[in-house]
Formats: sequence, C-alpha cells, structure tokens
Amino acid sequence: MKLLLVGMNHRSAPLELRERMAVDDPVPVLHKLVAGDEVDEAVLLSTCNRVEVVVLTRDAESARLRLRSLFRRDLAPEGAGVGEVDLDACLYEHRDGDAMRHVLRVASALDSMVVGEPQILGQTKDAYRAAAQCGASGPILGRLFQHAFSTAKRVRTETRIAERPVSVARVAVGLARQIFEDFAEKRALLVGAGEMIELALSALREAGLTAIQVANRTPERASRLAARFGATAHGLDELPELLAHADVVLTSIGGREPWLTRAVAERALGARRERPILVIDIGVPRNADPAIDALDDVYRYDLDDLAGIADENAEERRREQARAETIVEAEQQRFDGWFAALRAVPTIKHLRTRVEAIRVRELEKAFARLAWDETTRDAVDVLTRSLVNKILHAPLTRLRASAEREEGMAHLEAARMLFALDDEEGVAPPEPGSDGEGPEQT
Repeated sequence: MKLLLVGMNHRSAPLELRERMAVDDPVPVLHKLVAGDEVDEAVLLSTCNRVEVVVLTRDAESARLRLRSLFRRDLAPEGAGVGEVDLDACLYEHRDGDAMRHVLRVASALDSMVVGEPQILGQTKDAYRAAAQCGASGPILGRLFQHAFSTAKRVRTETRIAERPVSVARVAVGLARQIFEDFAEKRALLVGAGEMIELALSALREAGLTAIQVANRTPERASRLAARFGATAHGLDELPELLAHADVVLTSIGGREPWLTRAVAERALGARRERPILVIDIGVPRNADPAIDALDDVYRYDLDDLAGIADENAEERRREQARAETIVEAEQQRFDGWFAALRAVPTIKHLRTRVEAIRVRELEKAFARLAWDETTRDAVDVLTRSLVNKILHAPLTRLRASAEREEGMAHLEAARMLFALDDEEGVAPPEPGSDGEGPEQT
C-alpha cells in the first residue's frame, strides 16, 4: 500500500484558483474517489489557504492520475476554465514518508500562512471526521490523522510556537490598526459569523474599537455572536446601509459570487463624502470584487495580500519552528516505521496460512493410517499446532522488524521465495524417489 497526497496551497497557487477549487462539502467528492479502483481510502482538506487530498492506494501512478483529474474536472466548477498547464504548475505531490510528514506539518500549523495559527488543527480534525463518517477513511489514514493530532499537541506543548497565537483574522485587524492609528471614532462592519469573524471581533475589542456591527445570512447566529462582544446584529439585506457608515469592513462569508460589487461600493462611497473604506476580504471564494480597487477611497486586501504581512509578524514564531520541525520529523519516523511494518503483514499471513494447510493435510494423512481415539487426535492436533507456532515465531518476528528497515523488502522477497509462497501450489514438487520431506537417511 502507498500513501499519496496531491494539493495546492497559498504558496503554490493564487487565490483566484484556490477559491475556484474550494470544497464546501467533501463527502460527494470522497464517495466518488473511493468508489473507483484507484483509491482505497481518502481524506480531503479544504480551507481558505489549501485544498489537499491524501489517499491510500495500491497503485500510486493510477491514483496520481485520478487525483489530478479530480482537480481538473471535478473540483473546478463548470466554466471555470482551469487549464491543464496552469493546474500542473500549481499542484504539488508527496508520497509515502513525504506525504506523512506533510500531513503532520499541516496539522501542527507549520505549513500555514501564519506559522502556529490555531485554526488549522480544528479544520484538519473536521476534514478527517467527515471522511471517517462517510466511510472514505479507513484504519490506515485513521491512524495517520490520529498521529498527526497527537504530533500537533506535542508541538504546542513542547515549543513556544503557539504563544500569543496569531491568526489571519488577527493579522487583518493588525493591518487596520496600522492604517487607522486611532480606533476611537471608527466603525467596523463584520460580515459572517464563523470562526474567523469571531477571532476578528475579539481582536478588534482588544484593540479598542467599540462600534462594531455584525451582519450574517442567519440573523440568529449574528445575534448570538454580537451579544458576546457588545456588537449589534444585522441581516445581509442591511449591508448597503451599513457599508455607508463603516470605516473597516472585514468579510468572511460563504457564496460563489462576491456581495461587495463595484456598484455596491460606489453607492456607499457616495454617502461617505470622501471618507475612505478599508476592506479586508478573508473569504474563499472572495467576498469583494477586485474591480473595487479602481475606486478612489477604497482600499481592499485579500488573503494573498495578508501573506506578506503574516510573514513579518511570524518572525518570533519562526525561532521556535526549528524545534517544532524536529518533533515532526521524529513523529514521522515513528509512523513511517509502523506503516513500513504493514508490508510484512501479507507475507506473514500467507506464510501462516500455507504452513497451517500443510499441518492439517499431514495430520489428516496420519489420522487415516492410525487408529487413534478422539483424545489422542486432539492431543496430536494441539502438539503440532504448538510446534508450528514455535518454529514460525522467530522468523516472523524478524520479518516484522526488518520491514521497518531499508533491507526489509529484500527480506520479504527472500521469505516468499524460500517458502514458495508465489508458486501456484505453494510448495516445490518433491524430488523423485522421496516423500517430499527430504532425502532418506541410510
């Protein structure tokens, strides 16, 4: 069995491509993947900064072609115009140990736009949970992701990488503070009610901004969130009026089409009398049409714009990253050893089955020749079973152990050859004139 991961992230693909590929519900995609012969298990992770699929497969090349087809034909919405050349340049692949390490690094927030950000672990858990509940993830990927979660816990407890956690939302609020030095007379409009908006609300309150409005598709969710932070709650139908009075707009809400179009922005500007608006769009797909950049007094930033700012803010966190990478490497080697040992399982099962068949066949021959009672037969059966187990114990133990080392595959191949496990009948034909158990002693 092989592990294969194919995906794109904030470093390999622009935001406009990532937002086309974003997956709201991974279950239909996962069902389609595991229904084919190429993939045995699969987990799909889709966040604002990455879309990745990790699979367990018996044929890595077939699975690779299937996953690239998935990105090209299944994830891209109809008419998106995702070209094969563009996609190939934006996708990365990791296999076996590299795939393991990548999953561990992602869960530990070492591959994030903001190193150490806390949201990715929860998003990874959600992705695995969805795959497990729909039957796409089995025991191997289950073991990998549970190992990733424990690795992330080690990184957070044994390093300082998570101290004063930084998120994209906090980077966005930090940007607003740089542009508006004083929040005392400023008004903020937050569109959405998810985790990012909650983090932004908390950061805005800490920064001293008190006039905050929360608008959401579901007013009840907006009300619950606003009540916790002393903000006011609104429906999306109020956005044009709210926008006219907002100095800072931070938006992260689902939907394929942007709600903040050029026409909406122009109407708001007409009521603001040349007072500028800062728009921070952390939605995927984007909530603000890039066309508003052409308007005077509108300053728009999206996730890609925040990436450079996040890099600067994460400098202190990077000093702890080396320690975190050491933990990930050690944990990856631990899992790699367990995964490598799985290669010995088919050979061990095959060998046990073959030896047991020989034992039973020879017992039946003996029982046919000898007039043993039932008690004697049972005793002989127990004796031969014990002998087989004792004889096989040492070689099977060493096969399992060697499977974790570089020479493991050579030892497994040697065992299959020595015990004729790949022969049609399973045993070499007896020498002429012998009973198949060796030369007669004279």
